[in-house]
Amino acid sequence: MLACAVRRVRAVKNMAQSKITLEMVKHVARLAHLKLSDVEQERLRADMDQMLGYVDKLNELDTSNVPPTAQVGEAGTPMRPDQVTNPPGQEAMLANAPAAERGYFKVPKIIE
Repeated sequence: MLACAVRRVRAVKNMAQSKITLEMVKHVARLAHLKLSDVEQERLRADMDQMLGYVDKLNELDTSNVPPTAQVGEAGTPMRPDQVTNPPGQEAMLANAPAAERGYFKVPKIIE
């Protein structure tokens, strides 16, 4: 019984220092069409608050000497020549067509 009371006092104390409120969690859940129990709402509030704590830690870093375009890996997407490596034969492509005529797919007329 005493342990439960201590946990509640700690939870109330943490909520007072929290940046995320239960109203915020309920609002986000409503926007996402989620039905959350009271336990899930509190767990989500604590998780989101912990995430913001990590962001605050990152904001403490001095990034004044880091250029804005710095990247960890290589810049850009590696390019390769645009070449067809497995050209399908005309007969193979038309084999699964519902209708074909003179080597082309035949489709129903849609213009009235």
